[in-house]
Amino acid sequence: MELAKQRNITDQLYGVAEAFPEKAAFLHPDKLSFGKLIREIDRYAEGFRENGIGPETRTIVLITPGIDLFAVTFALFRIGAIPVMIDPGMGISRMVDTLTSVKAEAMVGIPRSHLLRYFFPRKLGTIQCWFSTGFCWFRRGVSLLSIPYINHCSKAFNMDAEKVAAIFFTSGSTGQPKGVIYSSRMLEAQIDILKRRFGYSGDEIDLCTFPLVGLLLICMGISIVIADMDMGHPSRLKPGRIIGNIADHGCTHMFCSPMVLKRLSDYGVGKGVKINSLNRVMTAGAPVLPQVLRDFRELLNEDAEIHTPYGATEALPVTDIAHKELLVLYENLNVYMGGICVGYPLEGIDMRIISISDGPVPSFNDTRILNENEVGEITICGPVVSESYWMNKKANKLAKVYERSTSKVWHRTGDLGRMDQEGRLWFYGRKSQRVESGGKIYFTIPVEAVFNQHPDVARAALVGVKKGKLKDKIPVICIERVKSKKRKIYLYKELRALAYENSMTVEIKHFLVHTRFPVDPRHNAKIFREKLSEWANLKLKL
Repeated sequence: MELAKQRNITDQLYGVAEAFPEKAAFLHPDKLSFGKLIREIDRYAEGFRENGIGPETRTIVLITPGIDLFAVTFALFRIGAIPVMIDPGMGISRMVDTLTSVKAEAMVGIPRSHLLRYFFPRKLGTIQCWFSTGFCWFRRGVSLLSIPYINHCSKAFNMDAEKVAAIFFTSGSTGQPKGVIYSSRMLEAQIDILKRRFGYSGDEIDLCTFPLVGLLLICMGISIVIADMDMGHPSRLKPGRIIGNIADHGCTHMFCSPMVLKRLSDYGVGKGVKINSLNRVMTAGAPVLPQVLRDFRELLNEDAEIHTPYGATEALPVTDIAHKELLVLYENLNVYMGGICVGYPLEGIDMRIISISDGPVPSFNDTRILNENEVGEITICGPVVSESYWMNKKANKLAKVYERSTSKVWHRTGDLGRMDQEGRLWFYGRKSQRVESGGKIYFTIPVEAVFNQHPDVARAALVGVKKGKLKDKIPVICIERVKSKKRKIYLYKELRALAYENSMTVEIKHFLVHTRFPVDPRHNAKIFREKLSEWANLKLKL
């Protein structure tokens, strides 16, 4: 699709509002039409303009997921400002340290977020414009509640399609959070590829559990139901309330993390619940066990589909596959001995698997492009792929490959995988979490799958532990148990027997039981193997 060089990302949303002003943009927690949503956006846009925010003003947004988050973000897009979005779940100090690199000039946040200006005055010293969604108890600030409505449409700033439109930070689950630069071209490409691949229509109702996806869907005229959950801490969700949201509002679509899907699946199967309105479910961010797909499928109507796309903050979406094909591939197995199938590259997405390397790859002349079924690093290129990080030369050097012949920028995902003979991508785990020992490479997903078969294992995690001054690491399997009275000594004996039966794991001899794995706050499913490695090192003292 040829995208306009000068336009505004909000134009699609305003087009929906003009055509269907009375249609519901939000159904929950409050009902708001597209016409009234546009009035809110216009109000905020003019208020921001009059109080110091203009084109290219980097503006931190710290707002609880809801109508205000959508209205504020689109108002910033409308005037050409740059929203800066970050996950507070990573911890306050880490979040502030990360935001310091942005040198933001404005902030819009809930009242308690403004405590940051007093606790971290130097780190947030570049911010001159402060806005609160509620009462302003602090000096030098503007309450969004005080901004008056206007009687005209706020003028849209014509954005250069290639310039910075937004900065979305990665979760930092496998390293330092990085600011991913989104251009308006990239945002429009994401909307376009979602429309073409999944056939979204304005008649749909989305249960929003992840705001970034909701921001894209509402531009298509899809009505939004904000899920009754703490999106910063999804593990705290109450499944009954989420299923109630779906039933009460007839949601036809849901995007969620695999952890959320499992929680809903366990609850639904246990209660004999049917979720008849959902026609399409998308789950991404971590591995999805076949049994979870089977169980959740039982809750849906016959024609409903569960998709497990692959992507990242730097590129969303990249591949797709639906549950029908996945369950045939896995048959009755609940393990991933050959990696996790995440499907076929979407239209417009180019994908290459390259040799594993921890150093920079300036061009494809400096690496080897692998053949089918060879495991290496997944690299991608396409209109939905970000070409750079914000003010991070080191990350750009390590994560980007420049193809001189085509002038294209490829993104190194940091994920390992292989392409099969059918053109499907199989995920093997994070590159940084592989363990090299004795000339052998252990990949997290297939190795852990061997031990996840054991009935007393809730989940396993491969980590590497240093032994003395050796360069290689010792592979160690950490275990999170299901409730069992079996003594550890017997469990370890059975796990060693499992390891001995598989050529991938025959040399693994060390096992540890951990009470509860540390996981990322965003998806609550990605295991912090780096933290587990430190813990295992202290426990084993090799």
